[in-house]
Amino acid sequence: MKVERDLVRSILVIKLRAVGDVLLSTIVTKNLRLAFPDARIDYLTESPSIDILKGNPYINDTLVYNRATMNGVELIRLVRRRRYNLVIDLFGNPRTALVTRLSGARYRAGYCFRGRTYAYNIIATPRGGEVHNTQFNLDALEALGVAIQDRNIYFQFTSEDAAYVDRFLRTASLEHALLVGVNTGGGWYTKRWPLANYAVLADRLIEKYNSRVVLTWGPGQYADVEQIQSLMKHQAFIPPDTSLPQLGALLKRCAAVVSNDSGPMHIAAAVGTPVLGIYGPTRPVLQGPFGTRHLTVRREGLDCLGCNLTDCPIGHPCMLDLSVDAVAESFDHLMRKNNLIP
Repeated sequence: MKVERDLVRSILVIKLRAVGDVLLSTIVTKNLRLAFPDARIDYLTESPSIDILKGNPYINDTLVYNRATMNGVELIRLVRRRRYNLVIDLFGNPRTALVTRLSGARYRAGYCFRGRTYAYNIIATPRGGEVHNTQFNLDALEALGVAIQDRNIYFQFTSEDAAYVDRFLRTASLEHALLVGVNTGGGWYTKRWPLANYAVLADRLIEKYNSRVVLTWGPGQYADVEQIQSLMKHQAFIPPDTSLPQLGALLKRCAAVVSNDSGPMHIAAAVGTPVLGIYGPTRPVLQGPFGTRHLTVRREGLDCLGCNLTDCPIGHPCMLDLSVDAVAESFDHLMRKNNLIP
């Protein structure tokens, strides 16, 4: 179906779940704004990802789906009340397909996933196993006939967020230090490199680069960074509780970041900080840090790399067998690639 742009006055983009996935989907926002300059553009996401969209200059509003308190009927009513002319389902699970189908929108775009094409009248071929997640999102726009004029992801933080970080850095006497961010979180345990390895790596980074290590953390992770600190020979710095925009402001102040595949890793890349991503069950070519400044490392030679499993039946070798030496060497390549050391 050909989209008559003058009939599109309001647009809804649907992207649920993970912080990193929602962040990577923001590559569509400027392209939509350029194609529909006078339309209202809203996002439907879940509460953990609201802060990813705050301050995005190309969208008007964020709708929040709280799966704990909102049933499917209430979600459909929420969307129908807005009377969208175009709904773009970038998530593509059975629930979002149904919401799209019952949205009342004239144009409904989504992917050709089994059992879901009934919901859409503009259908994109899913290439999630072939292209980076950013291009996967852009494929939906191309199916609409939208020209891709911008290939950036967008993450904003405010001057108040930056001031919050500045106060922490002043208190810790880190204003002028070479900061290295270390992020040990990850949505699945199979994506997490061992905490003891991070402790050894952090000591090496301090010794080799005369750096100061900041151990970032999110909900449920404070005990992990305390454990890393307890295993280290040198002092690491644990920041106070941060929102996602405050975390972005902190990662912006770092010279480089080493991280598991996670939302904070993608935030670091979005704010322009060079990232070394540690990978195992996910594939860097599909979910790697977005941009040219970054590198990834994994335990090469394993047949099961990129399995995408949230539970490992063979003992988690992709992470347990990835040596500190390999990660430290890759981090050195990252520093040299970005001219952070001679």
